[in-house]
Amino acid sequence: MRHLVDHRKLGRTSSHRLALMRNLVSALFQNGRIVTTLPKAKEARRFAERCITIGKKAIAATEPAKQLHYRRLAMQALHNRDSVKLLIEKVAPTYKERAGGYTRVLKAGFRLGDNGAKAIFELV
Repeated sequence: MRHLVDHRKLGRTSSHRLALMRNLVSALFQNGRIVTTLPKAKEARRFAERCITIGKKAIAATEPAKQLHYRRLAMQALHNRDSVKLLIEKVAPTYKERAGGYTRVLKAGFRLGDNGAKAIFELV
Protein backbone atom coordinates (compact mmCIF):
# COMPACT_ATOMS: atom_id res chain seq x y z
CA MET A 1 0.00 0.00 0.00
CA ARG A 2 1.21 3.47 -0.84
CA HIS A 3 0.16 5.23 2.36
CA LEU A 4 1.65 8.73 2.76
CA VAL A 5 3.54 8.51 -0.53
CA ASP A 6 3.15 11.94 -2.09
CA HIS A 7 4.65 11.78 -5.56
CA ARG A 8 6.37 9.64 -8.19
CA LYS A 9 10.16 9.62 -8.17
CA LEU A 10 10.43 8.68 -11.86
CA GLY A 11 13.85 7.08 -11.30
CA ARG A 12 15.57 10.47 -10.96
CA THR A 13 17.22 12.56 -8.28
CA SER A 14 15.13 15.37 -6.82
CA SER A 15 16.96 18.10 -8.76
CA HIS A 16 16.66 16.17 -12.04
CA ARG A 17 12.97 15.54 -11.37
CA LEU A 18 12.32 19.23 -10.69
CA ALA A 19 14.15 20.24 -13.88
CA LEU A 20 12.09 17.67 -15.81
CA MET A 21 8.82 19.09 -14.44
CA ARG A 22 9.89 22.64 -15.28
CA ASN A 23 10.78 21.64 -18.84
CA LEU A 24 7.58 19.64 -19.39
CA VAL A 25 5.32 22.41 -18.09
CA SER A 26 7.19 25.11 -20.02
CA ALA A 27 6.77 23.06 -23.19
CA LEU A 28 3.08 22.60 -22.38
CA PHE A 29 2.54 26.35 -22.03
CA GLN A 30 4.40 27.06 -25.25
CA ASN A 31 2.77 24.34 -27.38
CA GLY A 32 -0.56 23.64 -25.68
CA ARG A 33 -0.04 19.88 -26.04
CA ILE A 34 2.89 17.50 -25.56
CA VAL A 35 3.40 13.74 -25.83
CA THR A 36 5.29 12.08 -23.00
CA THR A 37 5.07 8.96 -20.84
CA LEU A 38 2.00 8.43 -18.67
CA PRO A 39 3.73 8.69 -15.25
CA LYS A 40 5.54 11.89 -16.30
CA ALA A 41 2.30 13.40 -17.54
CA LYS A 42 0.43 12.54 -14.35
CA GLU A 43 3.17 14.06 -12.22
CA ALA A 44 3.53 17.14 -14.43
CA ARG A 45 -0.22 17.73 -14.16
CA ARG A 46 0.20 18.59 -10.46
CA PHE A 47 3.00 21.02 -11.24
CA ALA A 48 1.16 22.68 -14.16
CA GLU A 49 -2.06 23.19 -12.21
CA ARG A 50 -0.17 24.90 -9.40
CA CYS A 51 1.54 27.19 -11.90
CA ILE A 52 -1.75 28.11 -13.57
CA THR A 53 -3.26 28.90 -10.16
CA ILE A 54 -0.32 31.22 -9.45
CA GLY A 55 -0.92 32.87 -12.83
CA LYS A 56 -4.60 33.37 -12.01
CA LYS A 57 -3.67 34.99 -8.70
CA ALA A 58 -1.28 37.30 -10.54
CA ILE A 59 -4.10 38.43 -12.83
CA ALA A 60 -6.58 38.87 -9.97
CA ALA A 61 -4.18 40.93 -7.85
CA THR A 62 -4.95 44.65 -7.96
CA GLU A 63 -1.82 45.93 -6.24
CA PRO A 64 1.37 46.04 -8.33
CA ALA A 65 3.35 44.58 -5.41
CA LYS A 66 1.09 41.52 -5.30
CA GLN A 67 1.30 41.09 -9.08
CA LEU A 68 5.09 41.18 -8.83
CA HIS A 69 4.99 38.69 -5.96
CA TYR A 70 2.98 36.16 -7.97
CA ARG A 71 5.11 36.73 -11.06
CA ARG A 72 8.18 35.95 -8.95
CA LEU A 73 6.51 32.81 -7.57
CA ALA A 74 5.85 31.67 -11.14
CA MET A 75 9.46 32.44 -12.05
CA GLN A 76 10.61 30.43 -9.05
CA ALA A 77 8.54 27.48 -10.25
CA LEU A 78 9.38 27.60 -13.98
CA HIS A 79 12.82 29.30 -14.26
CA ASN A 80 11.93 30.55 -17.75
CA ARG A 81 10.92 34.14 -18.46
CA ASP A 82 9.20 33.31 -21.74
CA SER A 83 7.07 30.62 -20.08
CA VAL A 84 6.12 32.91 -17.19
CA LYS A 85 5.13 35.62 -19.66
CA LEU A 86 2.99 33.12 -21.61
CA LEU A 87 1.46 31.82 -18.38
CA ILE A 88 0.39 35.22 -17.11
CA GLU A 89 -0.59 36.84 -20.41
CA LYS A 90 -2.20 33.98 -22.37
CA VAL A 91 -2.73 30.76 -20.40
CA ALA A 92 -4.07 31.99 -17.03
CA PRO A 93 -6.66 34.44 -18.47
CA THR A 94 -8.36 31.60 -20.35
CA TYR A 95 -9.01 29.83 -17.02
CA LYS A 96 -10.13 32.90 -15.09
CA GLU A 97 -13.61 31.50 -14.38
CA ARG A 98 -12.56 27.85 -14.05
CA ALA A 99 -12.15 26.43 -10.52
CA GLY A 100 -9.57 23.79 -11.42
CA GLY A 101 -8.81 20.98 -13.84
CA TYR A 102 -6.85 23.04 -16.34
CA THR A 103 -5.02 20.11 -17.91
CA ARG A 104 -5.96 16.77 -19.43
CA VAL A 105 -3.98 13.51 -19.69
CA LEU A 106 -5.06 11.11 -22.43
CA LYS A 107 -3.56 7.65 -22.89
CA ALA A 108 -1.93 7.28 -26.31
CA GLY A 109 -0.83 3.67 -26.61
CA PHE A 110 2.65 2.30 -26.08
CA ARG A 111 6.12 3.19 -27.36
CA LEU A 112 7.66 0.82 -29.86
CA GLY A 113 11.13 0.63 -28.31
CA ASP A 114 10.41 -0.24 -24.69
CA ASN A 115 6.61 -0.58 -24.59
CA GLY A 116 6.34 2.42 -22.24
CA ALA A 117 2.85 3.89 -21.87
CA LYS A 118 2.56 7.14 -23.83
CA ALA A 119 0.21 9.98 -22.96
CA ILE A 120 -0.97 13.21 -24.51
CA PHE A 121 -0.70 16.01 -21.96
CA GLU A 122 -2.69 19.09 -22.95
CA LEU A 123 -4.37 22.22 -21.71
CA VAL A 124 -8.15 21.96 -21.54
